[in-house]
Amino acid sequence: MSDTTSEIPALLTPVSEFLYCATPQRWIDEASKPENLRVLLTDHLICELKAAQSAMYLLRRYIADEQTSEQLLSWLRPYEDFTYRHIGNWQDLHTRHLSKSQINTDSLSPFQKSLLDKMVMLIKEELHHFYQVLEIMHAMGMEYESVTSSRYANGMLRHVRTYEPQKLIDKLICGAYIEARSCERFASLIPHVAPELGKFYLSLLRSEARHFEDYLTLAADIAEGPIDDRVALFGEVEQSLIESPDREFRFHSGPLAA
Repeated sequence: MSDTTSEIPALLTPVSEFLYCATPQRWIDEASKPENLRVLLTDHLICELKAAQSAMYLLRRYIADEQTSEQLLSWLRPYEDFTYRHIGNWQDLHTRHLSKSQINTDSLSPFQKSLLDKMVMLIKEELHHFYQVLEIMHAMGMEYESVTSSRYANGMLRHVRTYEPQKLIDKLICGAYIEARSCERFASLIPHVAPELGKFYLSLLRSEARHFEDYLTLAADIAEGPIDDRVALFGEVEQSLIESPDREFRFHSGPLAA
């Protein structure tokens, strides 16, 4: 086992034990095709931004007042302008200005403070990874072009309850599965891509392997009772989305339909 892959089992074991299935070989075969590399990287890039947006939603919905909410939105605006409106230069994007010190924490509950700590860290990491994917694409001579979203995230969120605190609990559990699947995909891709890209995916696996546990911890903290049944429900939903055929290849898609 090479130095690049020797630490994968230890990093991946908790993720694999949480997920209900592994990535189908047919998806890996499709991801290994050189002609799909641009779509793979582009959709991965957008997924990093969406992960940051999801974490930002939790901060704005459950912590921020109106003024703080606007401050938080300004964190993401340059990334959203570049990704969705094709405005700005990707090389100007950075995360140095992101800090939870900009948020007044005096009136926050222990749960809110925990949510703040975990989500700010996650946002900074996801946006940094967004930038790193753009660096890789630039080095490969790939210009950024938008791609349509997969059905994956919406397929999960369709089962979220509409009343609180159950809505928050379900969203956190969905976040856990999305983060865990991303890590499992990084590990699946490492043996099938160029060595430098494989090293990058390993670095992401190191960085993001704990994210799903952060989401689960928050869900358990806010729940008034066990969450095992909801975790199981979303595990089955996630498995169905990963194993059933998809019409388009994407980072979180199922195997392509014949």
